[in-house]
Amino acid sequence: MRALVKYDLSDEGMEVRDIPEPSMGDDEVLIETRAVGVCGSDIHLWRNSHSWDLELPVVVGHEIAGEVIAVGPGAPGGWRVGDRVVCETAAKICGRCRYCRTGQYNLCPDRLGYGAKHDGFFTARVAVEPRVLHRIPDGVSYEHAALAEPFAVAYNALVERATVVPGDLVVIQGAGPIGALSVQVARLCGAGRIVVLCTDRDEPRLPSVVRMGADQVVNVQKEDARVIVGSLGDGLGADVVVDATGVSAALADSLDLVRALGTVVKIGWGPQPYGRSLDPLVAKAVTLHGSFSHTWTTWERVLDGFATGRLDASAALGGVYPLDDWAQAFEDMESGRNVKSVLTFSVARPAEEGEGV
Repeated sequence: MRALVKYDLSDEGMEVRDIPEPSMGDDEVLIETRAVGVCGSDIHLWRNSHSWDLELPVVVGHEIAGEVIAVGPGAPGGWRVGDRVVCETAAKICGRCRYCRTGQYNLCPDRLGYGAKHDGFFTARVAVEPRVLHRIPDGVSYEHAALAEPFAVAYNALVERATVVPGDLVVIQGAGPIGALSVQVARLCGAGRIVVLCTDRDEPRLPSVVRMGADQVVNVQKEDARVIVGSLGDGLGADVVVDATGVSAALADSLDLVRALGTVVKIGWGPQPYGRSLDPLVAKAVTLHGSFSHTWTTWERVLDGFATGRLDASAALGGVYPLDDWAQAFEDMESGRNVKSVLTFSVARPAEEGEGV
């Protein structure tokens, strides 16, 4: 079967290759892929600008929606052929450490992520452990369900880490995919005002960002965000600042924009050194959170948001592409034309043994 593979550490070191059909264990479930979202991290892998370890070659992709087509005899969870599912991103965890035992398995030191240290989902079929599966609610399409993972990233950051509460002034740094989805989550939490900070390259995405609920968009290359944020509310700064930029130096701006006793939550990855003083963090008694990945509860809350319409995946979905057009899907996100791109897969199951072709 065909798969999108990162094969070496070079710019554009990625291509569609033939790989073997997956081998399903007795305790696993076989999923037929229907739709996979393109993550900003996939684009970093394509451009070789990532800052995390890989096992090469690796099938990329970690935002899957699909259908159960086989269930191992020892697979727990009551899964059945025909179930529509999405999969979490932790391909392997130890199950024994403190984090796994307390439900925070996203922080397991032995965690292997799909599309990085374990083959991912840009392919026709995958065998997975049932613990990563969630049912897609009725009425939610595969293309929309494939966006559950990035919504879960934003939900974890703003609800489970930073804890946005009704009335908060929320500043979101970055209008990329996670920044844009964070707008929706902040609105779901009842934020009083949401300000998104962007640059010139984000301009094509801004109509979608406003549609998702941003009250104000500030281009930091043309306007002084500190002056604008300081003019809002009581003038003391943002209650919550969300750093979704992937630029280490943006943390200095976060500390300028947040109020005393406020909260900064950092989602974006960036390999650059920070190179600044952290004295403002101390002087303002700011709470700084890192936010990584998600857990079972996060996914269930997001999927319920899709089912009720309180989270709108359609506002983020910019284009749907077949696997052969993967480079165009990546480019349309990289350029800002799409907040999110999704690759879709036609149903083409392999012939059974002895069956004519």
